[in-house]
Amino acid sequence: MSLKVTFDKNISEAEVIALYKANKWSSAEKPKELMAALTNSHSLVTARLSGKLIGIGNAISDGHLVVYYPHMLVHPEFHGKGVGRKMMETFQTKYNGFHQQMLTADGEAIEFYKRLGFERAGNTEPMWVYAGNEH
Repeated sequence: MSLKVTFDKNISEAEVIALYKANKWSSAEKPKELMAALTNSHSLVTARLSGKLIGIGNAISDGHLVVYYPHMLVHPEFHGKGVGRKMMETFQTKYNGFHQQMLTADGEAIEFYKRLGFERAGNTEPMWVYAGNEH
């Protein structure tokens, strides 16, 4: 079995929803909106193991200065195996050197992103109007 991480918008609703449900993300309850959000992102990275979707991440960007990573999921069975790191490395082939790279992390993801070089920016505070209960 070989891991393939690439920019790829060729995703099916069924595989995406299965991955989001495995991670207990509330956006799985809005499949049409989720699929539109992912496929209309500036970039979409997928991680596949023998063709099966085990990771997905998207980027929203102005294409020059700022990029925001709203979603980054790896199937729980593959946490801690380098999949997320490879996905972020793939994003860096496009966004390395951008003036701002932003994301919101919680739980165990905070330490993961710190190991990749992300840190809290000054005294910033994440704020949002949010219609979900988690993720």
